[in-house]
Amino acid sequence: MNEPSESRPGPARPIAGVRGAQVPMGCETLEPSLSFFVQTLGFRIDAIFPADDPATAMLSGYGLQIRLARGATRGVETLYLLCDDPAAAAAAGQTRFVAPNGVCIELVAADPALRLPATRQALVHTRSATETQWGVGRAGMRYRDLLPERHGGAFIASHIRILEGGPVPDYVHFHKIRFQTIFCRKGRVRVVYEGQGEPFVMHAGDCVLQPPQIRHRVLESSAGAEVVELGAPADHITMADHTMALPTPDRYPERDFSGQRFVRHIAAQASWSPWRMDGFEMRDTGIGAATAGLAGVRVLRPIAGHSGTGRQQHATEFCFYFVLNGHLTVEVDGQPLALSSDDSITVTDTTAYRFGDASADLQLLEVTLPALVEPH
Repeated sequence: MNEPSESRPGPARPIAGVRGAQVPMGCETLEPSLSFFVQTLGFRIDAIFPADDPATAMLSGYGLQIRLARGATRGVETLYLLCDDPAAAAAAGQTRFVAPNGVCIELVAADPALRLPATRQALVHTRSATETQWGVGRAGMRYRDLLPERHGGAFIASHIRILEGGPVPDYVHFHKIRFQTIFCRKGRVRVVYEGQGEPFVMHAGDCVLQPPQIRHRVLESSAGAEVVELGAPADHITMADHTMALPTPDRYPERDFSGQRFVRHIAAQASWSPWRMDGFEMRDTGIGAATAGLAGVRVLRPIAGHSGTGRQQHATEFCFYFVLNGHLTVEVDGQPLALSSDDSITVTDTTAYRFGDASADLQLLEVTLPALVEPH
C-alpha cells in the first residue's frame, strides 16, 4: 500500500512544446571527453558548436541527453547506465569507468534484485506513542517505528497514520518483497489490485496480503485512517509500472505470485476458531495458506472466562503482537510487561512467554514467520 497521503494535486502535465531534457556536464577541453562518451559508451552526437572551435556538444543515448561544455562547471558527477545485467554488459568485467572529465560512469541493474539480509532477532517492547514520537514520512503520512533495529534489516513494522482524507496521488506500482501485509487499524482506505476486480474499501479490522510484485494503487482514504504494515525485508524496492491500468479487465484471484496468492480478509465476514493456546481464540486471515506456510496473520482474543495462557516458546524467525484493543500482561522469561492499546511486542525464538491479566475486550494482531500450526 505504499503512498497514502494528505489530499493534494496530482502530477502536472508535461509542458507543451518541450522535446526533452538535458543534464549539464563540464570539461576542461571537449576532447578527449567527447570521444570517450561516443566511442567507449556509445552515445551519439546530436549537435556540436561552434564549428571552427567546438566548445559544446549535445549527446544522446540510453534515453539520456547530455550537454557537454568546455569550461563549464562539472555538473553531473556520477552517471548510472541501467543494464539488464551489469556484469554481462561490462567490458572485461569492468562496471565502473572514469571519463577524462572526471565523471564517474557506473553500470547498474535497471531492475535491482531483492536482497535478504540475515535475521538478527531481538526482544522489542514498543509503547503507544505521544505526538512527539510520530515522524513525518512519505507523502505527509505519520509513521511510528515498531521495530527500530528491524531485526538486522530483515523486517519492518510500522504504525501509519493519515491525517487528512481524500484522493491519494498514488500511481500503479509493485514491491520486490519476501512478505508484506497491511492491516487496517482505523478508518477506511480504498485500494485496487491487479487481477482482483474493481477497487474495494478496507475497513477497520480488514487485512490484505500483498504478494511479491502484484501491481496495486491506493485511491483514497478517510481522515484519521491508520494501518499497521509489516514487511520483509525492511529495505525493499518499489517499482512503478507506467504501462498497466487498474483495474485490469481480467480477474485471476488464484494467480501465483512467487509462491503466494493475494488475500483480502474482511473482518465482518470472518469466523473465530481455537488458537494454539488454550483460553484464546483467533480470527485467521488465510495468509498462512496463501503463502504456503511462509507467514501467518491472525487476530486473537480471550475466550469468556479466561484471561491468560500457558507458557509458549517456538522456533520462529519472527513473532510480533500489536494490541488493537484492551490490555494484557506478557510475562517474558518470568518478567511481566504491561501492554495496552497501540503497544507492540516482538519476541525471539529463545523467548518463553505467556499472556495474563487480559481484559475481556482484548484483541491482538499476531504476525509470525513461519505460520504456526493451529489445533484442528
